[in-house]
Amino acid sequence: MSCEAGTIGEIWVSGSSVAQGYWQNPEATTQSFHARLTPNQAGPFLRTGDLGFMDGDELFVTGRLKDLIIINGHNHYPQDIEWTVEQCGSLFRPNSIAGFSVEVNGEEKLVIVAEVERHYRRQLIYPESASDSSKVNKPSLKELVQSIQQAILRHHDLSVHTTVLLKPGSIPKTSSGKIQRHACRSRFLAGTLEALEI
Repeated sequence: MSCEAGTIGEIWVSGSSVAQGYWQNPEATTQSFHARLTPNQAGPFLRTGDLGFMDGDELFVTGRLKDLIIINGHNHYPQDIEWTVEQCGSLFRPNSIAGFSVEVNGEEKLVIVAEVERHYRRQLIYPESASDSSKVNKPSLKELVQSIQQAILRHHDLSVHTTVLLKPGSIPKTSSGKIQRHACRSRFLAGTLEALEI
């Protein structure tokens, strides 16, 4: 079914430049390349996995379907949650925050992974190196975690199951600098994230 203008949905495309399917993988081909609109069965379309919406004749891409966080039947976009965390203060590194869900006792729960700024981490390890002015009003790691949880609850009506603070440069990213949420999730589940002790 087509989305109304301004409504976010998965982007489907068709045309002569779209491939016919995956090499020797009919099941994946059917799922991704043979999508049809209901009720008229128009198509076939390629399901891109991207989310977006139309505004007039312009298409705006908002994210990836596989990154969508669904908790208690509500859709949450990780980039919105990550932006909320980034606004908690200058102690979190920009573009170094990941939000994703994990299953806990049959329910999806929110996990936040965030890098702290290098200068803040150095002061935690070597407090004697900090100047008197930089020591003023520096929250503890526990207070940083609480600020994240409170902001997400206030802005998204979501409880954070787990918050992991990382040292700078340790969050998984692509070669172009994009956060790899699925890699973060895999490392979280495997217990291999380089977490700071709280």
